[in-house]
Amino acid sequence: MKFLKISDIKLRIEEEESLAFQKAHRAAGLQSSDIISEKILKYSIDARKKEEIHKIYTIGITTEKPCKKSRQITILDKEPAYHFQQTGTELLNNRPIVVGFGPAGMFCAYMLAKYGYRPIIIERGSEMNERIAKVQRFWEEGILDEECNVQFGEGGAGTFSDGKLNTGIKDKKNRIRLVLETFVQFGAAERITYDTRPHIGTDVLSNVVVNMRNYIKAKGGEFYFDTALSGIHTENGHLVSIDLSNGETLPVNHCILAIGHSARDTFRLLEQIGVSMEQKPFAVGVRVEHKQSTINQSQYGFSDNRLGAAPYKLTYKTGSNRGVYSFCMCPGGYVVNASSQKNMLAVNGMSYSHRDGLNANSAIVVTISPKDFKNDMPLSGMEFQMELERKAYEAGKGKIPVQKLIDFKSNIVSKEFGRISPQMKGAFSFADINDILPKYICDSIREAIEYFGTVIQGFHDDDVILSAVESRTSSPVRILRNENFQSSIAGLYPAGEGAGYAGGITSAAIDGIKIFEYIATRFKPFT
Repeated sequence: MKFLKISDIKLRIEEEESLAFQKAHRAAGLQSSDIISEKILKYSIDARKKEEIHKIYTIGITTEKPCKKSRQITILDKEPAYHFQQTGTELLNNRPIVVGFGPAGMFCAYMLAKYGYRPIIIERGSEMNERIAKVQRFWEEGILDEECNVQFGEGGAGTFSDGKLNTGIKDKKNRIRLVLETFVQFGAAERITYDTRPHIGTDVLSNVVVNMRNYIKAKGGEFYFDTALSGIHTENGHLVSIDLSNGETLPVNHCILAIGHSARDTFRLLEQIGVSMEQKPFAVGVRVEHKQSTINQSQYGFSDNRLGAAPYKLTYKTGSNRGVYSFCMCPGGYVVNASSQKNMLAVNGMSYSHRDGLNANSAIVVTISPKDFKNDMPLSGMEFQMELERKAYEAGKGKIPVQKLIDFKSNIVSKEFGRISPQMKGAFSFADINDILPKYICDSIREAIEYFGTVIQGFHDDDVILSAVESRTSSPVRILRNENFQSSIAGLYPAGEGAGYAGGITSAAIDGIKIFEYIATRFKPFT
């Protein structure tokens, strides 16, 4: 039995997906009766020539029959898959604890539960239904719960995002496929396993997260929602227990710290107890909104959604050698108030699974490096973020500060919108974003947007809407860890995006899986 990968199968826009399988059969010289199973392995759009756009497929076929040989066909003994062998022999004195139920914590907890380790999960925010209600109340009434919001709660910050699952990390062990197939197992569309730009959407992801939680509980996992980590205790450099905000102290020797990039109080706690951390690069800037039809027209040559809402990805190096790039682009999405602290304001982007909103939005952000700060204190970047968020809150009087591009260029507060109306979750008001961001960041954004307008037609139109401040692109700090994934406190495992080891849902999930693998190759399941 062999597994065939037939690549570079081209279809015109109007051709049905089933034709890709027929073309794969012909390319391999096989009849339908020769095929044991088949599936789409990869799908992308080639829009380099607007007059000749193609849908490109790679098809996987399992067969016992000999096939044609060509550059288009790769022959494998079996389909690549994730394999893990549990080899741990040491005893666990206490159940492992996972702090944070975002992607890193969620997948670490899922794997621990699946293999019999009965993890305890600590999540400062609420479970999904209650979290959604609290976020909606914040967007509609401005009432912020600092412990449960767009950043904190079941599913992590990625729950209220576009739910992008693409990642550029190398993956020889097929962990990416494990992540995508697990999402499908718990309710996501199978399409995410083969689309080159996979995304779930906040509406579907919220259900997937709940299903994963229920699985973990069925396997012996235990959840503490609305409960924050408040203390860490050690003996001779080893973790022995943690304190919780509900007053409990739990004994623990293995604690996965998947706290996310916005757990600023936890970063301060770690600094106080001497956990080794360092500054790391991040980026800040604004959200920009365009009509989705404008982006479609530029990317595909037509304005409708027959190929779905078109995405884009842009990069630029300014004359002063500072990087500017688009981040978390949300086709057919919404700009959201993503604040997590009172008297501070941050924005993010979010899309539903159908991506059928009127506008496209994306962060346009400027790189910030440790050399931008006058000291080497590990939390300097965090303090920088917080200062910008305070200014954004003040400029917008508690609402999302917005400004037309033409007025941003001239340092003028806008008075009305043009042909683009904002698509936002949360109240907004006109303000001058130049009063929020440092001049070098504003200058970099202006310069980059002018260039982006030469790449995407309409990108630098006068009535493009900017909103501020996009400050949570990634963690501004890295919690140092050794080759065994442990911090300067033995038994404390920094994980995911907040710890500085991932950027996005999939890479964070994989980081959590790697920590599970280390634990499971050393320790027996907990009994």
